[in-house]
Amino acid sequence: MRIFDSHIKDTVNSRLLGLEDYFISDIVFFYGPIFPPADKVFRDFIEKLRSQYPDKERVVIFLTTSGGLAETVEKMVDIIRFHYKEAYFVVPDYAMSAGTIFCMSGNKIFMDYSSSLGPIDPQVYTGKEGRDIVSALGYLDQVERMIEKSKKGKLTDAELVMLQELDLAMLSSYEQAKNLTITLLKTWLVQYKFADWNIHQTDPKKIGKPVTPKEKEKRAKEIASMLSDNKLWHSHGRNIGVNTLTDLLRLKIDDYSHDVELRNMIRGYHDFLMEYIQREKVPVFLHSKNYFWGE
Repeated sequence: MRIFDSHIKDTVNSRLLGLEDYFISDIVFFYGPIFPPADKVFRDFIEKLRSQYPDKERVVIFLTTSGGLAETVEKMVDIIRFHYKEAYFVVPDYAMSAGTIFCMSGNKIFMDYSSSLGPIDPQVYTGKEGRDIVSALGYLDQVERMIEKSKKGKLTDAELVMLQELDLAMLSSYEQAKNLTITLLKTWLVQYKFADWNIHQTDPKKIGKPVTPKEKEKRAKEIASMLSDNKLWHSHGRNIGVNTLTDLLRLKIDDYSHDVELRNMIRGYHDFLMEYIQREKVPVFLHSKNYFWGE
């Protein structure tokens, strides 16, 4: 490792240890898209950390990602939950699409006013060789739109040709991908995010009353439905900030915008590493106290 990189490693490790003391946890940094073989790399990465430091029951994941596959996220969640009882997610910048689903598997989500999650539009493979990546909901929405036009007798000849040429098996796989993302999100919200939600605190009619399992499932379904609603967000790349998450979706976020100490610690660690990643043009980067990209 170059002297300059060695200095970076020492600096970020020092800042990481300060965050571990704050959260009483292991700290894991993940940057990049969430596609295979990221799950296997992540497995080896976590196993290496746990083999050397097996005592912590909580992990805090610093996540920056443009998205990926829900199936890969599911594997990574299984890996985390095998090794840790609690998982917190810190999103200093953005975690889109599959990254949003990943965050919903956490017991807590930490963000500030400049952080963003995104709609959960599943990414799927397409093309003759299955190498291209597309957003499933965009295709499904267009098919639904053309079907509605057909019912009203307003379908154009060009649209009719497109409908006739659609691969029904492919459309079915897109629908399955959509259902998987919603199912995972609902399951993880109830199991992890809502685990400590036992008493109503905001509904004037229910304040102080116990939260039932059915109420948790209902709230999880509402959140999953809203996050997967293209008509609400209009764009796969839409940035959903803290205020929208808390006010519109009524999702509890640990907002550190006004916690100067924590905000400085998070940015001092995250931003320093991001400068290195951008300079080196690294597509995927992982960091822990015993792992630095390139070792």
